[in-house]
Amino acid sequence: MGRPAAFDREEVLQKATNLFWEQGYSATGVADLVEATRLKPGSLYAAFHSKEDLFLAALDHYGYRSVATIQAMLTGSASPLEGIRRCLLQIADEVAGDRASQGCLLVNTTLELGRHGGAIQKRVKAHFNQIERLFRDALLQARTRGELAPDKNPDALAAFLLSSIWGLRVLGGTAPTRKRAKDIVKQLLSILE
Repeated sequence: MGRPAAFDREEVLQKATNLFWEQGYSATGVADLVEATRLKPGSLYAAFHSKEDLFLAALDHYGYRSVATIQAMLTGSASPLEGIRRCLLQIADEVAGDRASQGCLLVNTTLELGRHGGAIQKRVKAHFNQIERLFRDALLQARTRGELAPDKNPDALAAFLLSSIWGLRVLGGTAPTRKRAKDIVKQLLSILE
């Protein structure tokens, strides 16, 4: 019987997530992960089996937090459309902020590895689908409450919002001004009116 893990899994995942987020999957070696997590290679492999498995766990770590943040904004707002507005304005602030060049780990992963398929692509897609569902549910609720016109398609709008968020995240790599990012969000929101 093996010894129980003598490390804080959450802390290790956060350190690995930060490293993958900063460097990307391909540029992050096992030696980098050992240094960042302060785990010995044997412990790292015993806990996560492979670099890819650790990356998948890091994507989940990041993805679950992203989904929870968006869900809290949507459900904690006075109305569904107000929640969407808050989410988009928050993203505008992030893409024009100090850490904008770091982008979003899910979007970065799509840009780096998305065309390669496999488990990583499926995992990223699953997190994007969750976010899209949150927006769709908020838009359905907005339509029921009369905030969104009955002829608006919540499924199509949710997909449009998600793809627009991807675009904003990529734009963040060009260091846009806060005004430019907010002007884009204002245009996005006008589609919901």
